[in-house]
Amino acid sequence: MRNHEKKDISIILTAFFMKFTGFWLAANSKEQFRRRFAFYYNTGAVSFAVYVEITDFIYSRDNFTEAIYILCNTMTLVMVLSKMLILTLHRTKFMYLIKYMQDQFWNSNYEPEENVIVEKCRKQCTYFVCSFTFFALGTVFCYVLTPIIENVGRNETDRILPFTMWIDLPFSTSPYFEMMFVIQVLSLYGVGICYFCFDNLLCIMNIHTAGQFRILQQRLVKIYQENDISNYYQIDHLQNVYNRFKELVIQHQMLIKYSKDLNHVFTFITLGQVLIFSILICLVGYEIFIADAAPTRRAVFIFYITGTMTQLMMFTYSCNILAEESMNVAEAAYSSSWTSMPINEISKFLKKGLLLIIIRARKPCSLSAGGFFSVSLETYTAVMSTAMSYFTLLRQRSLEVIGV
Repeated sequence: MRNHEKKDISIILTAFFMKFTGFWLAANSKEQFRRRFAFYYNTGAVSFAVYVEITDFIYSRDNFTEAIYILCNTMTLVMVLSKMLILTLHRTKFMYLIKYMQDQFWNSNYEPEENVIVEKCRKQCTYFVCSFTFFALGTVFCYVLTPIIENVGRNETDRILPFTMWIDLPFSTSPYFEMMFVIQVLSLYGVGICYFCFDNLLCIMNIHTAGQFRILQQRLVKIYQENDISNYYQIDHLQNVYNRFKELVIQHQMLIKYSKDLNHVFTFITLGQVLIFSILICLVGYEIFIADAAPTRRAVFIFYITGTMTQLMMFTYSCNILAEESMNVAEAAYSSSWTSMPINEISKFLKKGLLLIIIRARKPCSLSAGGFFSVSLETYTAVMSTAMSYFTLLRQRSLEVIGV
């Protein structure tokens, strides 16, 4: 890692956890082997967790409150499994996105004013990544802590695991209990890391791409300096300006292509998350406010819903700022000193180029949910509104079940 990566906490954390999932760049064959092992391990961990939850749901479906609890866990696993599957299908392009961001965004040489923009992006990423990681790992820790607290004072034949196993083995007795407890905890941590690390990376990609659009805006505004106006009549100088302008056009095209590739890889992940978030928030809200659950289980879902709200805000904000900054390129191009240019052949090409940039920038570079709609901050309010509607219906259903 170079200087920028070494001092960026969000990048350090995300890279560490992405290596654990197996979805990261490998410098040599040894690292490639470790990535493959991590990928197969997490695939096995998630598959085992899916088996446990589906089996538990089949045996517990008559218990309304317990079924809601299992459904929360199952929907989380569905999100994780879908992310891993989609990113595996797009693995080559996904790795290209990481490599390009590493080379062109994080480790490029910037002017002092441009460094301020990069630093602002770094702070935003650090806030979101650290917050979401804290609540996600806090949720995992609460899942592990719950059976430990519940088992205090119980005898060996009455102990409980983090998740119920419907297999005809004495899992409450030693050594079966200890073995299965370790297996479930390892599987749980694998699922937890896969749950948040991909969203953290998407947030970093979105915010840093938006930062590159802001840098492009600044370069477009400054390409025609007022103190250079007297030099515009010098053909050599104007040719240099035109050459710099062509570099900015190439930069704009590359950012547009990068945004399209980002959308291509994450569009169905985005769609799945938007569809599941509202249901998941509703179910978690039920576990916190309505279900007659133990304090330890309620603590799990308090961490869970806080992390989910942070995840949703991080997700929608980063997509929104990407769309906004890509559109602001048009305003920056118009704000340049094109009116002060002399009337000659080169300036004509420059003005036509600026016009084309303005026209193209009016179409935002955004992440869409499966091509149905673009994700923005309005998506956040729509998801929350839908979640409250579902919660009202679920509350009414629960009252009918208990006969109130």
